[in-house]
Amino acid sequence: MSDDKPTILWLRRDLRLADHPALVAACKNGGPVIPVFIHDESVATLGAAPKWRLGLSLAEMGRALEGKGSRLIMRMGDPLDVLRALVAETGAGAVHWSRLYDPQSIERDKRVKSALRDEGVDAQSHAGHLMFEPWTVETKTGGYYKVYSPMWRAVKDREVAAPLAAPATIPTPNNWPESDALEDWKMSAAMRRGAAVCAPYQRVGEAAAMERLHEFTGGAITDYRDDRNLPGVDGTSCLSENLALGEISPRQCWHAGQRALHEGAKGAETWLKELVWREFAYHLMYHTPHILNDNWRREWSAFPWNEDGEAPDVLAWKQGRTGVPFVDAAMREMYVTGRMHNRARMIVASYLTKHLMTHWRVGLDWFAECLTDWDIAANAMGWQWAAGCGPDAAPYFRVFNPETQLDKFDAKRVYTDRWIAEGQAEPSDTALSYFAAVPKRWGLDPQDKYPTPLVDLAEGRKRALEAYSGRDF
Repeated sequence: MSDDKPTILWLRRDLRLADHPALVAACKNGGPVIPVFIHDESVATLGAAPKWRLGLSLAEMGRALEGKGSRLIMRMGDPLDVLRALVAETGAGAVHWSRLYDPQSIERDKRVKSALRDEGVDAQSHAGHLMFEPWTVETKTGGYYKVYSPMWRAVKDREVAAPLAAPATIPTPNNWPESDALEDWKMSAAMRRGAAVCAPYQRVGEAAAMERLHEFTGGAITDYRDDRNLPGVDGTSCLSENLALGEISPRQCWHAGQRALHEGAKGAETWLKELVWREFAYHLMYHTPHILNDNWRREWSAFPWNEDGEAPDVLAWKQGRTGVPFVDAAMREMYVTGRMHNRARMIVASYLTKHLMTHWRVGLDWFAECLTDWDIAANAMGWQWAAGCGPDAAPYFRVFNPETQLDKFDAKRVYTDRWIAEGQAEPSDTALSYFAAVPKRWGLDPQDKYPTPLVDLAEGRKRALEAYSGRDF
């Protein structure tokens, strides 16, 4: 297609201008480009923190488009209905978007593409959220990868296309369609007082994401192999929130990591492996979509997990008051910053599913409510990996000991002191911020006594192993 009809650019988790194949294709059509974001069911059902963070990103994307002389049109409703209405209002001849890979998005996008094409609209989907489309990565026998390491070996030397430059100009229509006001969507409503506490820790938008990438690949990536496991050290990229919303592309990250590797940064390969770990999560979600809500290993279906998300010990876990410092510090970090260190995520997930024998879905749902870097594929794979029912080449009976893990990775207690106020004569501002961020109904105060452990760690491990023993895993 190449005429003067407008092209609608349907934005989703691709809130950037550079390395945006759908945007580049829309600009090449020759007519005006109308960027639109649709508040549909997938947005309405987001948890408090990811919905709030999405709102921040939309505001920044709107400003970035205005800097190009364009604007972001915002509409609420079923995507097909909204897009049909916009086609009728603008005379658009095409709709372009970036692909998503969860089953609900795939079903929605197929429905939209089929209906629009039947109505004479050129509907096109593009890559951009991943480096490797899931159907292009196959084992030697033609199947999908169930274990990470072989997938890494299969893709590590693949060519990854160079990132696309942002269009110099974005053609605009003579008359813009009407748009909702972002503030009317009340994206921050469920965050309540936590939004003000969490806001300073967010680095929102494409420019901030690129700055963060440059800082990391020019510095901390050198020691990433070791420092990534130390929650008290600023040793990671923190790009998860930006990747989740497409404020930066994985191709941009990959090429920056490759440059650092070639320049001698010894931790660069480990970081590149983490980028492929993200790809692996999407690979599994695409090929085995039941990973999102059911045990990936079907043989775990009868395992006797507690599924009561309101049980007293689960509430204590949610509040960061288990009496286990590594677990509690991690949960409190999440409420204040919207993120959680990856080593800490493994500890809190193992503790909930092993020591408290609680179903991984309880943790998955809570993270989906509280993480500003929430990612549907990474969240599901991470929880199932920790629970033992997911894609893990190691034995199912791995049970992390939060005390020995703390001694190993936070020996000087920098991390726990940063986030736990109780018992400290002069608690840090970060530790006190937790009490300002959490719901008032929890009735928590920094003068409270630090709780005794919910369960003895040795006894909890023994109980978990006894539950596993004799089962056909």
